[in-house]
Amino acid sequence: MNEDLRVIISGGGTGGHIFPAVSIAGALKAQYPDVKILFVGAEGRMEMKRVPEAGYEIKGLPVSGFDRKHLLKNIKVVYQALTSRMLAKKIIKEFNPMVVVGVGGYASGPTLSAAESMGIPTLLQEQNSYAGVTNKLLAKKANLICVAYDGMEKFFPAEKIMFTGNPVRQELRDVNISRELAIKSLGMNAQRKTILIIGGSLGARTINRSVMSQLSLIRQSGVQFIWQTGKYYKDQIKAELDKVGKPDNLYVCDFIQDMGKAYKAADLVISRAGAGSISELCLLQKPSILVPSPNVAEDHQTKNAMALADKDAAVCIKDAEAPMLLIPKAVAIVNDPERLVVLGKNAAKLARPDAARMIADKVFELAQQYRAKKK
Repeated sequence: MNEDLRVIISGGGTGGHIFPAVSIAGALKAQYPDVKILFVGAEGRMEMKRVPEAGYEIKGLPVSGFDRKHLLKNIKVVYQALTSRMLAKKIIKEFNPMVVVGVGGYASGPTLSAAESMGIPTLLQEQNSYAGVTNKLLAKKANLICVAYDGMEKFFPAEKIMFTGNPVRQELRDVNISRELAIKSLGMNAQRKTILIIGGSLGARTINRSVMSQLSLIRQSGVQFIWQTGKYYKDQIKAELDKVGKPDNLYVCDFIQDMGKAYKAADLVISRAGAGSISELCLLQKPSILVPSPNVAEDHQTKNAMALADKDAAVCIKDAEAPMLLIPKAVAIVNDPERLVVLGKNAAKLARPDAARMIADKVFELAQQYRAKKK
């Protein structure tokens, strides 16, 4: 390609959207070093910080989601959506991309809608087993839809679907540090079994409650825990731990910057069942206990979790049962070496290590087709 490859990647809101987006960008950079990439996100959302930290430029749109409880507030939401689409059109004209990629999240709607109206090819990346509303609407005019689960033709035109799996953060695969050093860097004991607890980038109330309700067991377990509380719960949990006393074998933080190191340290991972988290656990061959969030469309996290549990690649515990069962089950599993090996090996069989590269290849193909049309 004589002309520089120029790509916009849009979406965000949570790590589940942001990390695949950054992974796709990384794969594009690796294969096409001269590529120009611009991210478009939603003002005030997580991507406005995380994307620049990953080394990419991002522009924000004043877009937000519909408020189903307070319908009158949606007058402002509609105004923001219209304004965002105009701004997206302006950004697209100025940047002049050959392809626009949408990963889900508020910003992807106006950005990809504007691109489609301007005749620019679009590619959707749907992480979950149940497609989001925005992606279902955008799919009608999208050129290609990359998915991670079978049966997605019930949401999207079958002829546009490509099974790629979910892109995973490249830095998770590039950790050149031993388990012992990873644990020691956190000020913990490398001789102890270690459980990593992650409720997603924003936190998970039930998982956090499950930890707080079992502090005495944690203290006596002989196991150590790395606990990411999420920023929304940080202050509340600190106040509670200050009252009752934090166990010495519990390392607490609101956000883990270096997840590669945290995964390396962990013998067992407790996690929500978001598609991105599951992809990471499989790629890294990590034994896990999954606690599906009940607060998602069509209970898709349970479907995600059961896809692993049915193959003995993870253990699934219902959200309602977690406060009583989660920590005791985790302590039992982490002290069972044979069980850990089985869970890790079976998870590895479900990994899709080439997802980001496959998507990057398709982005390049769409760009070539667009360039040929313009000649």
